[in-house]
Amino acid sequence: MTIHQGDKVALVGGNGTGKSSLFALLKGEIPVDTGELHIAKDWRVSWLDQEVTDLERKALDYVIDGDRHLRKLQADLQSAESGGDDMAIARAHGALEEYGGYQVDHKAENILAGLGFSVDQMQQPTGSFSGGWRMRISLARALFCPSDLLLLDEPTNHLDLGALLWLERWLQDYKGTLLFIAHDHAFMDAIASHTAAIYQGTLNCFRGNYSSYLRQRTEQEAQQQAAFDKQEAKRAHLQSFVDRFRAKATKAKQAQSRLKALERLTANAPAHAESGISFQLPANDKHSDPTLVIDQATLGYDANNPVLTGVDFSLRPQTRIGLIGPNGAGKSTLMRTLLRQEHLLAGEITKGAHCNISYFAQHQLEELDSKATPLLIMQRSFPKEHEQVLRDALGKFGFDKNKSETPLETLSGGERARVAFAQISLQKPNLLLLDEPTNHLDLQARQALSEALLAYEGALVLISHDRHLIEDSTDELWLVNDGKVKRFDGDLADYQKLLNDAQKTAAPAKEADKPVVDKKAQRQAAAAKRAQLKPLKDKATKLEKQIDKLQTQLADIEEQLADTSLYEPQNADKLQPLLKNQGAMKAELDDIEMAWMEALEALEAAEAD
Repeated sequence: MTIHQGDKVALVGGNGTGKSSLFALLKGEIPVDTGELHIAKDWRVSWLDQEVTDLERKALDYVIDGDRHLRKLQADLQSAESGGDDMAIARAHGALEEYGGYQVDHKAENILAGLGFSVDQMQQPTGSFSGGWRMRISLARALFCPSDLLLLDEPTNHLDLGALLWLERWLQDYKGTLLFIAHDHAFMDAIASHTAAIYQGTLNCFRGNYSSYLRQRTEQEAQQQAAFDKQEAKRAHLQSFVDRFRAKATKAKQAQSRLKALERLTANAPAHAESGISFQLPANDKHSDPTLVIDQATLGYDANNPVLTGVDFSLRPQTRIGLIGPNGAGKSTLMRTLLRQEHLLAGEITKGAHCNISYFAQHQLEELDSKATPLLIMQRSFPKEHEQVLRDALGKFGFDKNKSETPLETLSGGERARVAFAQISLQKPNLLLLDEPTNHLDLQARQALSEALLAYEGALVLISHDRHLIEDSTDELWLVNDGKVKRFDGDLADYQKLLNDAQKTAAPAKEADKPVVDKKAQRQAAAAKRAQLKPLKDKATKLEKQIDKLQTQLADIEEQLADTSLYEPQNADKLQPLLKNQGAMKAELDDIEMAWMEALEALEAAEAD
């Protein structure tokens, strides 16, 4: 694989396929076994550490510490000042100014603020934060360090939607070369210019984001399957000849030559859908309507300082709610209160007679016995169930016999999450509460979870920063913010715009400083802007329709090419035109897609002006 300056590459592949090993190689932590690795000697490499190493250091200082050259320049200045050497002091000040060392605090503060830290939190020691917030500090440090190559391994874990959107914009503006591992489809689509996929034991790089990669891989698999089918037909023909004439003396020589040809025939692997898992989350047959009612409730841990007040809503059997709002606003508190009522300070929660609740949160995974196997954990949870029932449940979540009997301490975070979902599948809840269920799940597991939630027939309350999961699994959004819970009038795109606008808006001006707004001029300017953008929008729409038409035609041709009879000698006059048309259409599609992307870029640039 060759990565060029400025490329932004999403690295994808299932758990255990080697993504983190490739990162370790690029960081110099492991050597190349065979082959060669070339990284430009003058390139500065920065990466996301999975642990914060100094728990006493203030968060802001820890982030700035990542720039070792800056800290050396600051130490040189301190040394010169201590020695009273005026010339050395002047040189040290000049070096710091040339490096931009007097703006570093502001730069680090902006990054930490974008990731959700308040000014006060920036001055707190890193050890005072939870594991998820420490990961944000580590991410801020990686982003702060000057770099030509930036390596980010699952940077979206533990981020709320606001921080995730800020990170998206930061990485879109990043001028260096980026290689990142993520399990968030929307995040990868927003950032990646290329997708490097580890699939069936090989690494291949595709131009375009993750959605583009999926389309290209589907096309390749269709071609691979056609080639395999053709080869199998040839193999069957040769084998038939060998079987019929091997024993005949007159045909023995020809049979032997066919047998050797059969042995030499290189096997093309048939196309396989990526091996994955298929989650199943059945609901209880019995249900109540309403399933649960919370009436004028006050939630929190201290009656004098409640987290949420005036919470008032009901959940019906088919209610599917996505909770949105900043971290710390009370989403998880609401979830835990619905589950156990332990943080209910006032008001009332009424559960239906058949309300059976299952709950998933990340802290549950940490509480699982790491010495126990998935099977043992299931036996402890369901002591009356037959062992085969438990094994079958685990099997539906990707655990074969060996994995079912492997201690949790050797399993990945994603595998531990799947154990928890296997438990939920046997609980058969009619109210499912999910608090960030996708952390540590790979792309295939996230897709399996999304499909399972689509099929789930009970009520659902979901907290997630995975936009695809929210959009696919929920019917309405509820905003938790400023101590209140209220229905959000809009979809996820509206909420994203709200967050983006809030993050881009500077501190409000004083009343006296606010300019007088000319409404008429505003309307005229808006009309002029629409007129300016219309040709660009029309061009992009026209190109998009051409792409759709070509993709439909190409799919029709490839469906014809999948017919094995087409590769018989007598059908050569039919095969060649189809192959020629396929090649021409792919070339044309590439050109139009490029023109479409350029048109979209021009439109975005015009909209930003």
